Amino acid sequence: MSLVEIARFDDVYRADLAAAFLADHGIDVDVTERFQTTVEPYMQRALGIRLLAPAHLAEAARDLLARAEAGEFAAPDDDAPDGPDMRTRAVATGMAVFLWSAGTFWGPNLPRRFRTVHWIGAGLIGVAAVTSAWIWIRF
Repeated sequence: MSLVEIARFDDVYRADLAAAFLADHGIDVDVTERFQTTVEPYMQRALGIRLLAPAHLAEAARDLLARAEAGEFAAPDDDAPDGPDMRTRAVATGMAVFLWSAGTFWGPNLPRRFRTVHWIGAGLIGVAAVTSAWIWIRF
């Protein structure tokens, strides 16, 4: 059984998500270069992550991926969960700003390594957070 490339991704997570989607629709695929790119994340963009499927299922797999990208399988908007309330959103934003100022927040994309903590920035954000909480509670 020969395998052919059906898609190429620059992120291992997107490739795994597409592979799970295809497996859910009865098409088993192989995700290549997973080990090389997880050891050295920059290789994800250099090599790309390929999805390989049996030749006789390649066209059906490409069609499913194209339909998914077009939004055919998306949930209707009225089915979407409500977003977080304002307090949760404020706390999450505060945590993200704190981590960013401390030098440890890079988001969900590359690079995945953390920098050293910038203690001055972390201290200033901590003081600002305590002051803001005190003002919020007091008034």
